[in-house]
Amino acid sequence: MLMAHPAVLARLVEEYEMVSRLQAGGHRERVRQRLEDVVYTLCVSTGTRGIDAALASARDRMGTARPADADGTAAA
Repeated sequence: MLMAHPAVLARLVEEYEMVSRLQAGGHRERVRQRLEDVVYTLCVSTGTRGIDAALASARDRMGTARPADADGTAAA
């Protein structure tokens, strides 16, 4: 299975957390749709079926990754 780069996962987790906070502030259709999109993308990117498993998998992958250079390539 292909796995998303840890930097991509980090951006997705960050976006999920931000959009979740917006969603908690009140129901807005665009925010709700964006949250659904981010949840779907996180699940697909981590090979999971639920947001809790997706977040755990993403955070695990981010924690075990080597640091990346500014261009996204792994440092030696």
